[in-house]
Amino acid sequence: MNVWWRTLLTIWRAKVLLRRNGLISPRSVGRVQLRTLPTDIDLLMHMNNGRYASLFDLGRFDLLIRTGLWDAMNAHGWYAVVASETVTFRKSLQLWQKFTVESRLYGHDDKAVYQIHRAVVGGEVYAEMIVRARFLRKTGGVVNTDELFAALGRPDDLPPLPDWIADWAAGAALPSTKAPAPSVWD
Repeated sequence: MNVWWRTLLTIWRAKVLLRRNGLISPRSVGRVQLRTLPTDIDLLMHMNNGRYASLFDLGRFDLLIRTGLWDAMNAHGWYAVVASETVTFRKSLQLWQKFTVESRLYGHDDKAVYQIHRAVVGGEVYAEMIVRARFLRKTGGVVNTDELFAALGRPDDLPPLPDWIADWAAGAALPSTKAPAPSVWD
């Protein structure tokens, strides 16, 4: 529940920046300033590994709103879901430490958009998460990325995905929701 307040503040801030400065390019890096709070830490007194994903969501909200994707999604009855993600930790964030969540759209394939989120202190990366997000219709079905960029009304100028990200997405994929996926352990 405590991330709700940060989420509401991030959405409000992003909308203010959008009104004040206009749309930013989908290739822009969004930045959200945060501080590690007591509710973020674990028994080892550093940021809990599970909290990173919740705080990186704040960067995603900021970027979606300020690029115009948020309004395009709402106008068409679409929403985004995380299909897969992976995070790499380099250094621990300590209690009360200030850090910046940096977020950027990294590229896309025909079904998903890829984002990079980083926890950064003084220009140094402490953790990085790669997210594969799909866009779905509230009425059912998947929104392909051609339709997504057409709704945005701007050219798709994101760089091609590096091979390693395409390999990661394929390797991390689970079966389709229409295919069986039994939990069988060797």
